[in-house]
Amino acid sequence: MDAFGWLPTRYITLRGWGILAAGTLALLLAQVLGRRDLLTLGVFLVGLPLLAAASMVLLKPQFIVERKFRPAAVETGVVAQVELTVRRSGGLSGLVYMEEQLPPRFGKAPSFRFPARHPSRSGASIYGYKLRSNQRGLFAIGPVTADFTDPFGLANHRHHLGETSPLVVTPSPVQLPATSLTGARGSDGTASTRRQANPSDDDVMTREYRYGDPMRRVHWAATARHGELMVRQEESVTTPQATIVLDRRASAFGTGLLPTFGDGGSHHGDLLHTSPAFEWAITAVASAANDFLQRNYTVRLLDIHAAAAVLESPSAPSPGQEQFDGPAGYQDLAEGLAALGLADDHRKSDRHPAAPAFGDRLMDKLAAHKYKGPLVAVLGQISSDEARLLAPAAEFGSHAFALIVTDRPQLARASMDLLRAGGWRTVAVSPKASVAAAWAHFDLRDRIEPVGTGAAP
Repeated sequence: MDAFGWLPTRYITLRGWGILAAGTLALLLAQVLGRRDLLTLGVFLVGLPLLAAASMVLLKPQFIVERKFRPAAVETGVVAQVELTVRRSGGLSGLVYMEEQLPPRFGKAPSFRFPARHPSRSGASIYGYKLRSNQRGLFAIGPVTADFTDPFGLANHRHHLGETSPLVVTPSPVQLPATSLTGARGSDGTASTRRQANPSDDDVMTREYRYGDPMRRVHWAATARHGELMVRQEESVTTPQATIVLDRRASAFGTGLLPTFGDGGSHHGDLLHTSPAFEWAITAVASAANDFLQRNYTVRLLDIHAAAAVLESPSAPSPGQEQFDGPAGYQDLAEGLAALGLADDHRKSDRHPAAPAFGDRLMDKLAAHKYKGPLVAVLGQISSDEARLLAPAAEFGSHAFALIVTDRPQLARASMDLLRAGGWRTVAVSPKASVAAAWAHFDLRDRIEPVGTGAAP
């Protein structure tokens, strides 16, 4: 067989090529000998493999393919269990060897035989395998492919069965140390609390009795003290709110290209525009948001143009979402960050065509939630002019912390000085630094120096 390895066998098998050769020879002999029967035989032999190849291409086998991921979205470095269900919905029966198509980062594609040795009661064949990615992103898993051959073995064709399924790989948050950023909440509701929104003695205020107030709300001690009927005025404890501002400009972080969503065939698909510095920033945002939400905060996530930071993320469940609450809110935020890439500095958003970086639109949004909680800005390399624009925003948060992520932290000193003058606590980090160390560095008020690859000083 190796002697005929040069023959193209994508559509016609070696047996088919043999039939074609025999048919061609019969046509030549019919021409030389003038035999009509040889002409008929030659036409039949030539046409048979060609018709078989055409039928294999045009008649797609009928299969139903379903794919489930557990969990539905997985963090980087965590194994996802994949359950693949394949059932035949029509056509011929027989043994078929199939292969699941995967992006190259997941290694060798799993292969299996259909039907399985032990199919389910419904006749479906169920297969399982595992996936793990150390890079966040939105990855196309599938489709299933299989080579099908006609009953005579003259032609074959590889068919794609079913569609691709998106696997969402979210950034993995790191555990952050406790800082004054998340200290005990004061009476203005600007820090975290785990007190429930139920009335207590601290929540009770009194006012004069009004017609229609239930008698069970009469505060008898206050009534005796004031000499008139007084009732309890119960106020629920408000949930503190943290605001995170994420810089996504390509010029601020440098750029790179990482494959994240393949087309199932070539796996080249779209590319994630990112860089080591931006990956560090994404991890920092996920870690901060996770820390805030675990401490009963509501988290707002904005970009430097005042739009929802995940507005342009293909993996975001709700791209326009700005506010996130509780465990479900963190999951939505993490999925939004999964495929979020760097943005072209000169590209204008359809929703915010005239919003400049650190402009009035951002200031207005921050001012609308003034003093409701801490403000964290995760930035790339910013100029002195940009730092001067952002500096006044510190007054809109109970605390204002700025992380500047850059390959050369020492060059950020001028911007840091301007931000500190406006009331920000700042730290400059390299992408090799520890996120936890950078976070802890915010409480070193007397020594705010750039953080390198080691722990905070």
